[in-house]
Amino acid sequence: MTDGPQRLDALIIGAGFAGLYQLHLLRDRLGLNARVLEAGDGVGGTWHWNRYPGARCDTESHAYCFTFSEELHRSWSWSERYPGQEEIRAYLNHAADFLDLRRDIALDARVVSAVWDEAARLWTVRTEAGEAFQARWLITAVGCLSTANMPDIEGRESFAGETHHTGRWPHEGVDFAGKRVGQIGTGSTGIQSIPVIAKTAAHLTVFQRTANYSVPARNGPLSEDFKAWARGNLSEIRELTQSTPNGHPFRIRPDKVFDVSDEARLAAYEQAWEVGGLRFRGVFQDLVADETANATACDFLKAKIRQIVRDPATAEALSDIDHPYGGKRPPIDTNYFETFNRPNVTLVNLRDTPIERIAPEGVVTSGGLHELDVLVFATGFDAMTGPLLSLGIEAGGRALKDAWAEGPSTYLGLQIPGFPNLLTITGPGSPSVLTNMPVAIEQHAEWIADALAALDAKGETRIEASPEAAAAWGAHVQEAGAATLLPRVPHSWYLGANVPGKPRVFMPYAGGMTRYRAICEAAAAESYAGFAVGEGAAPPPPSFLPAGHHPLAAAV
Repeated sequence: MTDGPQRLDALIIGAGFAGLYQLHLLRDRLGLNARVLEAGDGVGGTWHWNRYPGARCDTESHAYCFTFSEELHRSWSWSERYPGQEEIRAYLNHAADFLDLRRDIALDARVVSAVWDEAARLWTVRTEAGEAFQARWLITAVGCLSTANMPDIEGRESFAGETHHTGRWPHEGVDFAGKRVGQIGTGSTGIQSIPVIAKTAAHLTVFQRTANYSVPARNGPLSEDFKAWARGNLSEIRELTQSTPNGHPFRIRPDKVFDVSDEARLAAYEQAWEVGGLRFRGVFQDLVADETANATACDFLKAKIRQIVRDPATAEALSDIDHPYGGKRPPIDTNYFETFNRPNVTLVNLRDTPIERIAPEGVVTSGGLHELDVLVFATGFDAMTGPLLSLGIEAGGRALKDAWAEGPSTYLGLQIPGFPNLLTITGPGSPSVLTNMPVAIEQHAEWIADALAALDAKGETRIEASPEAAAAWGAHVQEAGAATLLPRVPHSWYLGANVPGKPRVFMPYAGGMTRYRAICEAAAAESYAGFAVGEGAAPPPPSFLPAGHHPLAAAV
């Protein structure tokens, strides 16, 4: 404890990809007195917390990394096509050491309040331990998927066995050997964890509410030749990921689904299935824009499930999918559907026999009691808004949770009207979860650093998004989403539907990372159009759409 708040130029909350890079930019490039507050006992962000069995990135490793430094890039080699949690966490720890960032990172520093003082033009931030900081600039780097969503099921606290959420996994791990395990949830996280848990559990019962598509990851070790190519071709990787709408290291096929014959379409799907991973999503340009086109992919994927899963009833339940492919986050897997052929795995279809309550002995559905020793909740996150609302942010006597009572309002996902000098990396209204996250993070962190440098050069100490710019941007975010199939999935966490009581608003920007980057650059070039700088009024926001263009579904 100190006698008074520690004074800083900039305070960053979160020590994942975003917080590490933002600290490097502000401290080492701009020379600001900057500090990171991290709730965990180590760096890594979401990869510090998400240690559940099978936790793995769905972006290919050579593109899931920082690209701003040739030296940092050459100092690391990934071992697999899709990196696991331990390797990603090791990479982020390596980056923190390589850039000498640890001396300005406070660990075990969970933020509980952040209050703006208009007269002093300072943010006062307090931690759970009672420490206080004051800073001109407050930057949130808390991620989009870092607040665990625990379902409110009657009797949950009564369960006598072990209970774990995939988003808050014990660092020492969980021993499933000889135990009866139940898992609730079959989204991206559940699809990763189920095959691994099944290998050691005496029996695994999977409780499925919503069936999901999944494409094989085809993960495996990288060859030495590929590692050498990746280390030596950063500029090519960076150019590719920064010129594709979703930031991934592959281009979306320009053909539309019905531009080719039935035979050619089937061959394209088969090839994409064999290549595996998220590249399947890019097999046709209109896959997530046109419902009829999308149905061809759905039929293909459902047929694959029925081919893999031997029990007809289980195959039917797993392939009874009620949304378009890509309409929700598209999982990739290692032996997910094959796992249901194991004798120690049972699928419970909650559409037929819904959960009634949790009892001390296990889970009670309308079909009876499932006795369990361990219960795993793979129920996702309070996505995008949850991490920000947990910080106790307040300005002008108004809490952020009240300002967002009807849904999040931001300008470019970077600032919130009414909350000056607060900048949000990959906030609601930015491409964020629809992209390869490090690409979006680097763009955001660099834009923020450039903005603060520009303000400092003019002697300005305040920037705030205008309500008019936020309203216009919010309308554009909804328009861009409506050009895709994404907002048509009523139970998607893109709309907050997984959290009871959360406003149903489509939150990410589906217009693509390349278009978004251009919009942000235009705002900066036009004297930060849409932002009120200093005492001046905010210039009108820039045009969000180039003449004659419309948001493209290929963006996602």
